[in-house]
Amino acid sequence: MTMETLVSLNEKGSGAVKQLRKQRLISGLPFMINVRELAGIKCFLEYPDGSIIEVERSASGSDFETIRTLTPIEASALRDRYQLR
Repeated sequence: MTMETLVSLNEKGSGAVKQLRKQRLISGLPFMINVRELAGIKCFLEYPDGSIIEVERSASGSDFETIRTLTPIEASALRDRYQLR
C-alpha cells in the first residue's frame, strides 16, 4: 500500500468513528473510547452529558466497574488529544 492509501484509509476510519460517536451520544448512549495508554481491560466511557469515566471490565466480562470520573478539564484534554470535538 502506498502512503496516500494509508492516509486515506486512516481518514475514512476516523470519520466513521466520529460519526458513530455522534450518533450514540445523540441517542443518549455512552461512547467507548479505547486508548493505548490504558491496560487492555480499561477504557473510557463518554456520556451525552459530557462526563467521561474511566472504567475496567468486570470479572464476569459483561459489565464495567468505575475507576474514576474525569474532571471537566481532563475530559476536555482527552477530547482534544483524540480530536473528538
